Amino acid sequence: QVQLVESGGGLVQTGGSLRLSCAASGRTFSSYVIGWFRQAPGKEREFVAGISRNGARTNYTDSVEGRFTISRDNAKNTVYLQMNSLKPEDTAVYYCAAGAWKLTLPTTGGQYSYWGQGTQVTVSS
Repeated sequence: QVQLVESGGGLVQTGGSLRLSCAASGRTFSSYVIGWFRQAPGKEREFVAGISRNGARTNYTDSVEGRFTISRDNAKNTVYLQMNSLKPEDTAVYYCAAGAWKLTLPTTGGQYSYWGQGTQVTVSS
């Protein structure tokens, strides 16, 4: 089992940057694919970015490609989401999730087994 805790959210102006962290417990962190999702008020949860177990492969939703970067440090049991050039439409609660996949980088929430509590990101215009 994996427990996930997100941090790093906050209020930032349009064009600003934030780095989210997802800290995991457990000795098998490197066995899990990690995904970042977000949910804005009144909207469905959406996939943002994912990273493979060793960090060699990543994928992003089109709206954040080139602005967000996902990375991981397995020695620290932590995944990061660097968010640059933030826009008001990036405002949402951001969640990290873990899934025991070997080769796949899932983009739907149902394919992940463990979730954090979320961290709020607000981008002011």
